[in-house]
Amino acid sequence: MEDKEIKALISLLDDDDKQVVSHVEEKILSLGKEVIPYLEKEWETSFNPTLQSRIEEIIHTLQYDLLKNRLIEWYRAPDKDLLTAMWLLATYQYPDLELEKLRQELEQIYYETWLEFRPDLYPIDQIKVVNSVLFNKLKFGANTKNFHSPGNSMINVVLETRKGNPITLCVIYMLVAQKLKLPVQGVNLPNLFILTYKDNHNNQFYINAFNRGLIFSKQDIENYINELHLVPQNSFFEPCDSLEIVRRALRNLIMSFEKMGEHAKAEEVKLLLVEISDGGDLGV
Repeated sequence: MEDKEIKALISLLDDDDKQVVSHVEEKILSLGKEVIPYLEKEWETSFNPTLQSRIEEIIHTLQYDLLKNRLIEWYRAPDKDLLTAMWLLATYQYPDLELEKLRQELEQIYYETWLEFRPDLYPIDQIKVVNSVLFNKLKFGANTKNFHSPGNSMINVVLETRKGNPITLCVIYMLVAQKLKLPVQGVNLPNLFILTYKDNHNNQFYINAFNRGLIFSKQDIENYINELHLVPQNSFFEPCDSLEIVRRALRNLIMSFEKMGEHAKAEEVKLLLVEISDGGDLGV
């Protein structure tokens, strides 16, 4: 379809006949994401709030469909890159966000940490160096004042504000630690996502990124599980994969939107979770 035809089609969104508008919307949606720049230009030059509202809805639908397709593609890929998935999650609110921008920001954090890092240190001392850079020098920390803000689940927002929820802080910590060749992975603990350092020499301990990298033991987790009156499971102590992390991040986002009263957004994110779920694990 030529530029003139696309522009003419978009102008018909202003029609008073609902059937005409419905037909036009279907046709525009069938054109896919390539039509978004035309819609944005029309929105900018229009003074009609009804037309602007219709354009906003179409753009959101196109961007949401793109996100869903990309997430399904990620889910089906053998190499489930964690940063890619966290970028996709963030594009729900920030559709223009570029993955490369996130990579560069994490590269800078890695570089800052690498400058102070020494591979010859004992594992716990290595982690203390990472903690010092992330939490003292770079001022990352828990967003306790606005815990339920959806931004806490958006890695771009957390990189910018240095404040986040347990899972996003853990993801940033883990990506930096792994780039330093440290065996740090996520652990799906109930109510609190944490990290574990686990190497091939029987060294294993845990890290709470939500509490400035506090280091603790397996016994501490057992005590925590007892306090919650839960039956201990292996998954409370051992590393989880990227898919589990992304599912949990989506559940957090759903809960945030529900707490904020944004139920339509919560429902849309639930549908994203369904796309990467095996069934039976949709509980927030």
